[in-house]
Amino acid sequence: MPQDESPRVPKRIAAVIINSLKGGVVPRIGLPYITVGREREIGALLHDLDLVADGGASFRFLVGRYGSGKSFLLQTIRNHAMGKGFVVCDADLSPERRFQGGNGQGLATYRELIRNLSTKTRPDGGALNLILDRWISNVQSQVTLEDGLTLDDPGFMEAMDRRILTTIRSLQELVHGYDFARLLTLYWHAHMEGDEDTKVAVSKWFRGEYRNKTEARQELGVNIAIGDDDWYDYLKLFAAFLKGAGYQGLVVLVDELVNLYKIPNAVSRQYNYEKILTMYNDTLQGRAHYLGIIMSGTPQTIEDRRRGLYSYEALRSRLTQGRFAQEGMTDLLAPVIHLQPLTPEELLVLTEKLADMHAGLFKYQRTVTDKDLARFLQLEYGRVGADTHLTPREVIRDFIELLDILYQNPGSDIGQMLSDERFSQPVAAPAEQSPAPGVRPSGTAGAGSPTPAVSVPGARQPGTKGAGQSPSGAAVAAPLPGRSIDDDGFAEFTI
Repeated sequence: MPQDESPRVPKRIAAVIINSLKGGVVPRIGLPYITVGREREIGALLHDLDLVADGGASFRFLVGRYGSGKSFLLQTIRNHAMGKGFVVCDADLSPERRFQGGNGQGLATYRELIRNLSTKTRPDGGALNLILDRWISNVQSQVTLEDGLTLDDPGFMEAMDRRILTTIRSLQELVHGYDFARLLTLYWHAHMEGDEDTKVAVSKWFRGEYRNKTEARQELGVNIAIGDDDWYDYLKLFAAFLKGAGYQGLVVLVDELVNLYKIPNAVSRQYNYEKILTMYNDTLQGRAHYLGIIMSGTPQTIEDRRRGLYSYEALRSRLTQGRFAQEGMTDLLAPVIHLQPLTPEELLVLTEKLADMHAGLFKYQRTVTDKDLARFLQLEYGRVGADTHLTPREVIRDFIELLDILYQNPGSDIGQMLSDERFSQPVAAPAEQSPAPGVRPSGTAGAGSPTPAVSVPGARQPGTKGAGQSPSGAAVAAPLPGRSIDDDGFAEFTI
């Protein structure tokens, strides 16, 4: 695809993407511009969203090595979910945020999730009050359209109370549902009376910011506060409530499960794994509705039978793969999705997208050719240790650094830079714990695995004459998909 025909990326979004990727983190905006591969995984997770919208629930684990694209896939699903009308909340676990803890770590996770409540119109979080106000607006619309009453009619308030009671009656059947419904009623009356102090206090309660029941009783008159042990029950209530507020449901994204793996105390780890088991059972046994949960972690976090999730036998028996799953024939409908590495061809497409984006951001004519891109990937895959340690994060970071240097040094030659012997230094092993004995991280090649070949669509095989080959017989990079090509063959650049 010629540069002038490539998708035009707004400068603000391009800057966020380039800076985030160079820093090794996933951008929260602009993901469609750089999404490559993962079609099957995305399709499986979107199928889960359809089940959630129909009143069901789902639970998935995304498993992959550091830098393999777990966080990228989570953010991609986050954007898809918001576009489909879901409310999304996400949180990264840390030593201060767990599922269960003696020092408020569980409540801290709940607070982070609610703080990051996001919708299509409020994608950056902080959407709690927007959601509550939309709920009131929906009820008012129902009263106006179905009962024929306006805000000035004498019976409007009574009709609103009846509608709200009908809406929240189903919530009262759930654990803590009565108190949740009572807080919603308080918010409604405060909204109609213009009582901003009460609205703020109710929002504070929903965010889990009351330290104890005494504070909640003094400010709101309710004898309950969200705590470390019951915060997950309120997430289920939120999911059911959101459907009545006009949304499709609630999607919860939890990253960095490795922080549970790192808990030094075995009893504390088991308590956290027991909380995960509770969530898992609720979603798959039909005790939760309109709720989707996706968690991500490294293979060791899941598969290590000494410290990982598999150390909790109830989880191991539910999550372990069956006998028919094998490399190349994975079950994407299983609770655990193992992320396979991006292929060299997919990385080739991604690097071209980034090269075009970088040129557009800094307003220069792109000089990096398809042959340069193929050569770059050849060298990346040819580095010592690349078969087990190379990840998309490292490839992308190296490539953006290369583009930055070329831009800042106009006289530099990319061929000379790629031929520098420092470029072939061994790949640093990711800082993750060793897997359990006999467990090889999913998506990694075994010892002695051949280095993948980089294929460029549109070029011929080495040793054949025609398009894509130089007179000397050496393979030459040809245009990528979308460009004008003579045939649809592939040229393999063997390392």
